[in-house]
Amino acid sequence: MNMSKINHRFSVAPMLDWTDRHCRYFYRVMSKQAVLYTEMVTTGAIIYGKGDYLKFNQAEHPVVLQLGGSDPVDMAKAAQAAQEYGYDEININVGCPSDRVQNGMFGACLMAQPETVAKCIQAMQQACDIPVTVKTRIAIDDEDEYAFLQTFVDTVASASCTHFIVHARKAWLQGLSPKQNREVPPLNYPRVYQLKQEFPELEISINGGIETFDDAHLHLQQVDGVMMGRAVYQNPFIMSQVDEQIYDAEANSITRELVVQAMFEYIEQETQAGATTWHIARHMLGLYNGQPRARMWRRFLSENARKMPKGTALFKQALDIVAG
Repeated sequence: MNMSKINHRFSVAPMLDWTDRHCRYFYRVMSKQAVLYTEMVTTGAIIYGKGDYLKFNQAEHPVVLQLGGSDPVDMAKAAQAAQEYGYDEININVGCPSDRVQNGMFGACLMAQPETVAKCIQAMQQACDIPVTVKTRIAIDDEDEYAFLQTFVDTVASASCTHFIVHARKAWLQGLSPKQNREVPPLNYPRVYQLKQEFPELEISINGGIETFDDAHLHLQQVDGVMMGRAVYQNPFIMSQVDEQIYDAEANSITRELVVQAMFEYIEQETQAGATTWHIARHMLGLYNGQPRARMWRRFLSENARKMPKGTALFKQALDIVAG
């Protein structure tokens, strides 16, 4: 059985267009322990794509590849590639409320096909030695009973999947956009707690609407891990408290200014290698949220990134403005 070596008590959700490698490096500056996830990458992109969709920085560990797909052969190929790249784990997307992509189904619609997910996991675990996990919803469309989730988890767990991350909302596959699917269906945390009670041998993490460490601690009395998404992206400096709050590590004395300075070497390297400052700065816009000069920080980065596309000058000047 493919047991995880990662401590999943706290993770940052995979978010399309957001949790790219620059974003993950930035978060890692503030937390050694948090588990970081890639944006969802499809099997088609990995097998047939022209770009390097798996690239990441060694500093990002522990880092998990989130994979979209449903063909066991392709999923196995992608798993093999992920292991060769050095990912710590692979997570199958069974939560995205998207419809279909060219190479078949992926996302939340797979909740209705637990046998397919189980076959993918078996094929992947034969192709690689790293753990394979699943991120899912509590239900889809009119399948609103707990029994639907129970059957899904039971079937997939029989393929030796031991960790499930459950977004505590159902997904509407018709009629709601992906954005609405993150906000409109009501949260049902007790259903995820019930899952943990029924499957105590499984590792169950909870996701959806978690905004503070107080929220996180309440959930951790019931389940094994919490996953935060938009709350972290909008106010990234909360990452500096994760190791102390969740993992009982020593308090992190890093300041916002030190976080920016800790990014300098990375910014130099990446902008020399072809990235622009905006590729990195866009993830840092929320760093000063709640601080007196937050708006000045955001505005300076947004308005000047294109004028200063390389090196650290953009960030140094922004720091001077915030320091007043």
